Amino acid sequence: MQHIKNYIQANKDRMLEELFDLLRFPSVSADPKYKDDVLKTADYVAQKLRDCGADNVEVCPTAGYPIVYGEKIIDPALPTVLVYGHYDVQPADPLELWHTPPFEPTVRDGKIYARGACDDKGQFYMHVKAFELMVNTNTLPCNIKFMIEGEEEVGSNNLGIYVKANKERLKADVVLISDTSMISMENPSLETGLRGLSYLEVEVVGPNRDLHSGVYGGAVANPATILAKMIASMHDDNNHITIPGFYDDVIELTDAEKTSLNSAPYSEDEFKKDLGIDEVWGETGYSTFERTGTRPTLEVNGIWGGYIGEGAKTVLPSKANAKISMRLVPNQTSEKVTQLFTDHFKKIAPSYVKVTVTPHHGGEPVVTPTDSIAYKAAQKAIAESFGKEPIPTRGGGSIPIVALFEAELGIKTVLMGFGLDSDALHSPNEKYDIYNYYKGIETIPLFHKYFAELSK
Repeated sequence: MQHIKNYIQANKDRMLEELFDLLRFPSVSADPKYKDDVLKTADYVAQKLRDCGADNVEVCPTAGYPIVYGEKIIDPALPTVLVYGHYDVQPADPLELWHTPPFEPTVRDGKIYARGACDDKGQFYMHVKAFELMVNTNTLPCNIKFMIEGEEEVGSNNLGIYVKANKERLKADVVLISDTSMISMENPSLETGLRGLSYLEVEVVGPNRDLHSGVYGGAVANPATILAKMIASMHDDNNHITIPGFYDDVIELTDAEKTSLNSAPYSEDEFKKDLGIDEVWGETGYSTFERTGTRPTLEVNGIWGGYIGEGAKTVLPSKANAKISMRLVPNQTSEKVTQLFTDHFKKIAPSYVKVTVTPHHGGEPVVTPTDSIAYKAAQKAIAESFGKEPIPTRGGGSIPIVALFEAELGIKTVLMGFGLDSDALHSPNEKYDIYNYYKGIETIPLFHKYFAELSK
């Protein structure tokens, strides 16, 4: 492994500056005003793949944002790894909560602060630099294909179309993704599953216009109040979701699985301190690890209605809205849960308001095998790089395309992330430790090495 460390040491400043350049692109796929920036980001990624020695690099158009593809086939008889990542990022709002500009990467205490620093620019770019390392040191042991998309943060709507149309091009033995987290750098881990997702928007409409709250208040239903009551009714006193049929397909963990999951290092005091909370909250009867990785959830992601500007305006709003996400666990499906929510929301709506439910996007939960050659290769790579065996964990987030890859390409995925849960993904002041960035570049070549060796 010394040649890996030597190469990183000799090129570390350049590798970091390239990541900074990537982070300066405001590639927000959810907001059309950033369209040109998203397209420029795709071109930048493509050029960096070419610079590192990738062949057949192409910015592939879709009905939305393009997919960047590149490959290095050194021997068709050798195994092939398909590396997936995404170059789009979440909106940076609310901007006033950032300590430094979100698209001007800033280093504080060894951490890079920028939107996309961890999710997923910092993490997918580790693979680009690890690839460069293997090419330039003549140590590439297997074939590599890259597929870096620009719509992950808005549901990857066009990725499925691309994958179905390019099955031969994307043919591989395993998908390798770094868009997940570890417990800590002292306690490395490998995620063995991800929750699915149902994401939708609801609207509650009352009167045909905003009303004076003094003239009409008390005589006309307030849509904001009604929406709040409807949402509150979706959890009971035990924080159990009340949608009929919601838990019908949920598979409970066995006692052995619970014991294994909860044996991972965890300090509730540190958890609360990091988040600035006095108490944890969740479904009664389950630990924090279980709540965040193996139980389904229903969360309000945003809620609005009426006057929210400076000062006072006594108004009874005409309508109120909310964005809601539900995280799903194995055996649940996004289509069924979305329909269950829709039916229930409409059923509990009182007659004095009208409601609309608009699904946005979803994805299916997945569990990755821990007895595969690829998983064992990831174990060996992390053990060598960190000097400690990784702990298997379940991820609370969603990467909808993992189930897609399995369904369309017939291959499993290894989730080898180097982020931390404290990296403020999707929040102001997102960060990524420089140490983690270099550690990923160090570990990834070892995965390819062991995957090639174990595949013989």
